[in-house]
Amino acid sequence: MPDKLETIRHSTAHLMAAAIQNIYPQAKFGVGPTVADGFYYDIDLDEKLTPEDLAKIEKAMAKLQSENLKFEREEMAIDDAIKLFKKLNQDYKVELLNDLKEHGTTVASEIYGSDTPILQFSNSPTQKVSIYHTGSFTDLCRGPHVASTSDIAAFKLTKIAGAYWRGDDKNKMLQRIYGTAFATQPELDEHLAMLEEAKKRDHKILGPKLDLFVFSDLVGPGLPLWTPKGAIVFETLADFIWELRQARGYVKVEIPHIAKKDLYLKSGHWDKFKDDLFRITTREGHEYALKPMNCPHHTQIFARRPHSYREMPQRYANTTAVYRDEQSGELSGLSRVLCITQDDSHVFCRVNQIKDEILLIWDIVDKFYGTFGFTLTPRLSLSDPDHMEAYLGDRQNWQSSEQTLRDIAQARGAKPIEQIGEAAFYGPKLDFMAKDSIGREWQVATIQLDFNMPERFGLSCVNEKGEDERVVMIHCAIMGSIERFLSVLIEHYAGAFPAWLAPVQGALLPVSTEKHLDYCQELARRIGGRVWIDDSQETVGKKIRNAEQQKIPFMLVIGDKEMGGDKLAVRARGEKETKEMSVGDLLPLLSIK
Repeated sequence: MPDKLETIRHSTAHLMAAAIQNIYPQAKFGVGPTVADGFYYDIDLDEKLTPEDLAKIEKAMAKLQSENLKFEREEMAIDDAIKLFKKLNQDYKVELLNDLKEHGTTVASEIYGSDTPILQFSNSPTQKVSIYHTGSFTDLCRGPHVASTSDIAAFKLTKIAGAYWRGDDKNKMLQRIYGTAFATQPELDEHLAMLEEAKKRDHKILGPKLDLFVFSDLVGPGLPLWTPKGAIVFETLADFIWELRQARGYVKVEIPHIAKKDLYLKSGHWDKFKDDLFRITTREGHEYALKPMNCPHHTQIFARRPHSYREMPQRYANTTAVYRDEQSGELSGLSRVLCITQDDSHVFCRVNQIKDEILLIWDIVDKFYGTFGFTLTPRLSLSDPDHMEAYLGDRQNWQSSEQTLRDIAQARGAKPIEQIGEAAFYGPKLDFMAKDSIGREWQVATIQLDFNMPERFGLSCVNEKGEDERVVMIHCAIMGSIERFLSVLIEHYAGAFPAWLAPVQGALLPVSTEKHLDYCQELARRIGGRVWIDDSQETVGKKIRNAEQQKIPFMLVIGDKEMGGDKLAVRARGEKETKEMSVGDLLPLLSIK
């Protein structure tokens, strides 16, 4: 059952659609679900909407809101619903209903949502669907809704985007209007203020401005290129993860970026993700794919020879790229890319080692995210017992592995939120949600428990009795996608990275290039690390402003006094006053995590 806020937002999506219908009677409507912070509706309209049109739509929404229109639910036979929406000239609703009539619950989840109690979907003319009337607007919808439009308190339309109908780039591009709604105006105002702050922190703007990454039309969308500065941040994060893993007994492995189709058929990825794969056909006609996952490759490293129980667990770590053929309309900066660098690891262990291994990984997750000041909330992502056809393996194994994760969370003193239907197709997982500095929530690390892939690949160790014993596989990515994590981190810090992570840790600013440059070069060698010398002919004030714009953590102004003494005039980012300190005082500040 949706919560109160989701119900308000769902109802506001209908209010928006009703207002659009009043302004643009020719509009045709796709789907209009709720999303994390609001809702959207996909609209087929010949007129291209602009941000100015959003204000016009909001005004029409306010008028309907004041009319206290009821949200009236009606159930009708699917054939009658098809006739109704044909009469209303709503082609997309007719298409969904026809597909629903033929395919049942698969399409029902698209229309109503995966948690919807299905009405009477069967292959018969007596199928029933639910529709809602709001004034003159009629929609195919599961509900529930608020009682009337006057129960919708505070709303705002936020942006217009493009979206292919049903997410298929072979279909028509519709206009997607996003909005949000809250139970009170102060809550909406607070959210809108957060959105304004988020715009200032947008990694798609800050990243290129700080010279961290770039996209090239010749290389292609969704394929970021890392500049020298960006590569430093990228590699520093990867090295930090490796330090944490190496201290806990992980070893590095490396794998190729392609594999035969056979590998992914055996793992189950081909059937599950065949439409998302970049496929390669060799000149001899062999079919390969760019790897969408690393785990099938890692199974073959484990399977290279027999393993004694004394060698268990085996902990493999591998920071490498995987590739997904995402639709171009879904690509977004570093958040959604075609080439995803995963700080991946796979643990092969015995059943009695699962708890210790997952708690070990949990330690790494806490240490890593605690370094950046993120507050983590665990989420237990489970299978959907009503749709087990979407998962590998039998229900008994799933119940056992899900309970194992519950028990481990309890041992950790955590009470994870449980999410039905969010499991990976091969096993349940512990996902970690992080709140950033402006209160937004992101899914970050994940720990996945997998009994199925070892079964499919026949992975085992030799136990104390000399018998083959099936092993278990634990998948874990701490950052998940380094690209996506960096998009979060850039916005979390507004580009102002801590000194240990910053691509340039300190700026040496000579008062006079002629008099003080040589000393700056000598000082840079003494400091080591990542130091930049501003050898321009600008004034000291301009040099300081340039360093501030680059968000460099420390600025050192070098003049006659500094050349003649042991102290440096150090100005920390964001501070107006300088402090005197020696090189020995400064060095630890560059490496503190």
